[in-house]
Amino acid sequence: MKTLSTLLAASLLSFNALAGIVVLGHPSGVDALSQNEVQNLFMGKSTKLSNGANAQIVELNDGAAGRIAFHQVATGRSEAQIQSGWARLVFTGKAQAPIQVANDAAVVTTIAGNPNAIGYVDESAVTADVKVLLRY
Repeated sequence: MKTLSTLLAASLLSFNALAGIVVLGHPSGVDALSQNEVQNLFMGKSTKLSNGANAQIVELNDGAAGRIAFHQVATGRSEAQIQSGWARLVFTGKAQAPIQVANDAAVVTTIAGNPNAIGYVDESAVTADVKVLLRY
């Protein structure tokens, strides 16, 4: 268990050492999100963006280092807590599961194709096809 904790801490530190984590949106979507709005959207507590549109959440695959780092910073929840929360929301019909993609490039591509999509990436992965809504 100690080895797993050390490995997890190292992966989180290496993710954050490259650049900051940013929350992205489509250029024609909302202009900004607060930390509270991001937390509520990525935990399924809210389904609407500030412009009234239904948000489409884009996440990295379960267990990805970037996903773990984002949720530690943005929601304060572990991977298991996030998975459990979303499973409960989907099962009860209160929310749709986030789209899961393999890497930062796929997050950017998915968001660029959907004006209501939001997701997170390492700041180094941002392109002109998306807009930064919040920096961590």
